[in-house]
Order: sequence, then C-alpha cells, then structure tokens
Amino acid sequence: MSFTLATWNINSVRLRAPIVCKLLTEEAPDVLCLQECKSPVDKIPLEDFAALGYSHMVARGQKGYNGVAILSRLPITEVGSEDFASLGHARHIAGQLENGVTIHNFYVPAGGDVPDRDKNEKFGQKLDYLTEMRDWFHSYKPQKSVLVGDLNIAPREDDVWSHKQLLKVVSHTPIEVDHLAETQEAGNWVDVTRADIPEGQLYSWWSYRARDWDAADKGRRLDHVWATPDISSAAHSSRILRDARGWEKPSDHAPVFATFDL
Repeated sequence: MSFTLATWNINSVRLRAPIVCKLLTEEAPDVLCLQECKSPVDKIPLEDFAALGYSHMVARGQKGYNGVAILSRLPITEVGSEDFASLGHARHIAGQLENGVTIHNFYVPAGGDVPDRDKNEKFGQKLDYLTEMRDWFHSYKPQKSVLVGDLNIAPREDDVWSHKQLLKVVSHTPIEVDHLAETQEAGNWVDVTRADIPEGQLYSWWSYRARDWDAADKGRRLDHVWATPDISSAAHSSRILRDARGWEKPSDHAPVFATFDL
C-alpha cells in the first residue's frame, strides 16, 4: 500500500478552508495533517473536505488557539492524544491507518520571543513540552509510526536563512535544537525530509512581517516529517510546496509532503 501524507500549519482551518480545499484538489494527498486549526472540532468544516473525498477525521480542538486534525481519504482510527507539560492545549492527536501505520500529529509550542525560561514562561513551556515528548518516547518506543507537524524548531544550519543571525532567535537556539534532537533520538525517529533532501537550504515557514516574503526568502524549516526506522526506508518523494505560501490569504507555513510505499 502506498500513501502520500502532507503536514501543514494552516493558521485557522475555518478562515483558510478555501486553500485547504485547493490543496486537496490539486495535490490530493491521502492524508493531510493540520496544525493551529484554531477551532473546536465540531466547527471544523469537514463537509467541505468530505465533498472532496476526505470523509475521515481525527482531531483535537479549542476555540481560537492551537488545535490539530488529521484529514484522510483512507479510514483512520483515533488511538490517543497527549497533553505534554499539562498545558491543557490541543497540540497532539494520533490516528492509525488500516495498514497499521500510526500517525502522530504535533503542534509544539512556539515559545514566545525571548529564549530565556526565567524571563519568558512560554519558552519554558516549550522546553518542558519537548522534554515530556522525549520521556514518552523513551517509555513507549514507537513502531511503524510517522510523526509530523509544526515542531517550531529549525534544527540544522541549512534549515534557516542565516544560522549566525538566528542563533539567539527562538526556533533555532542551541537549547531548543538539543531538546528536539533528544526527542528524535528517544523514538529513533528518522528525519524523512532530510533523508530525501540531504543538502541545501530548505524552508517551510516565512514570516508575515516580510513585505515580500518570496524575494526576501528569510525562511525556516519548522515543519517536519519523521518516521520510525522500520518504515523510514519506504519513504520517498519528499517536498515542500513553497507556492502555497503565496496563495490567497495564505498561512505563513507551506505544506510538507512525503510518500510511503508499504
């Protein structure tokens, strides 16, 4: 069985339902994982997506903030969600396809603007969230699993437009990169995107603050697709749909794709 998966921080699924439908129509992934849905589950416009063949959904939501959802053309069963760092936020949902693959969809806290937990509570929450993710993967070793989402960290030097200039900017600080690496190692996760595209600058997010995001191209790779070693070698065709950042009323993130032949 082959399936294509995409992950996208949509920054309001109701506001941007038209471009979700555009993606589903033009790119037709089998599974679409969304983050920052900013909607209660019962307000997600599933009817619009079901009309395009995506009648299956597992989700966690809340009004105005956070929220994660997995839309699928394939039957999918909810297998849990975790509230890491006890924040009470809708930041994780897991679903299992009929082929036994478990998909974890995460929205890791952004961490605010100041990379100091003593001065910025949100930064501390981000680090604590990643620590609890790490400990969970140590305790419950994932198998036949994919982890996707907006992890809000660009780990590699070529995952940002300027490593030197962003070393003290939240999302690329050494402490965040170390926490993400420990989380990845705990689950033996393979970075599928970088396994496919090992070299070169690669971004999935461009700030709304840039007057011309495309020309400035000051991006970061905050959105990730990981897989456990037992299925990572089946992954291929990774790509980032950069054009989506320029669609009408866009998210500041672009979708990230991967295909698995299992």
